[in-house]
Amino acid sequence: MTALRVVIADDQVLVRTGFRMILMSEGIDVVGEAANGEEALRVVRETRPDVVLMDIRMPGMDGLEATRLIMAENAAAITSAIDAPRETPRIIILTTFDLDQYVYAAITAGASGFLLKDVSPEHLVAAVHMVRAGDAMLAPAITRRLVERFAVPTVNPRTEALHKDLATLTPREREVLGLLGRGLSNAELAARFHLSEATVKTHVARILAKLNLRDRAQAVVVAYETGLIKPGVA
Repeated sequence: MTALRVVIADDQVLVRTGFRMILMSEGIDVVGEAANGEEALRVVRETRPDVVLMDIRMPGMDGLEATRLIMAENAAAITSAIDAPRETPRIIILTTFDLDQYVYAAITAGASGFLLKDVSPEHLVAAVHMVRAGDAMLAPAITRRLVERFAVPTVNPRTEALHKDLATLTPREREVLGLLGRGLSNAELAARFHLSEATVKTHVARILAKLNLRDRAQAVVVAYETGLIKPGVA
């Protein structure tokens, strides 16, 4: 198996150095570093990493805007007949601020995780492996709390497209998506539907594939943004 490839974007040299040493000591390949959002875009284009550790507050372009652009560029490249096929890098947002609005902004920008900079080495390494495997770094229940506070159902080209995609879901898949939005785990979904957890995982995987979503955290956002479920409704 090829080594996991990571880019570190942070305006503090000591932070980048510390994270690089931690990751490399665990056999993770740090293929590039950046001190701001513009550099992060360039380095990601050149190296095509598996995971990006992205600071929020950096001079010039911040990490949230860089995350949006990275996700948009890779989405366009995936559908382009000109560019070679690629996997979109997973992005973990790093910050010293434990604020809900940053977490929600990170999720909606396309990030798969959110970590404070005082994270332990073990947790940092585990987070990188977790998002590489396709999992979200935020539990669905936490994501639900954030979405209920900050999300507002809107009508725009993105949500219009999502509404059309929802029509491709089976009735059971729509029901599963609604319960995902309410923060239920696979075990809780299995108990609710009297199914095995393996079958539930299959339903979740199909939902993510049909809606072109990266992980369960993004599925929670979609459930609220499209009005499939409404804040405060049990």
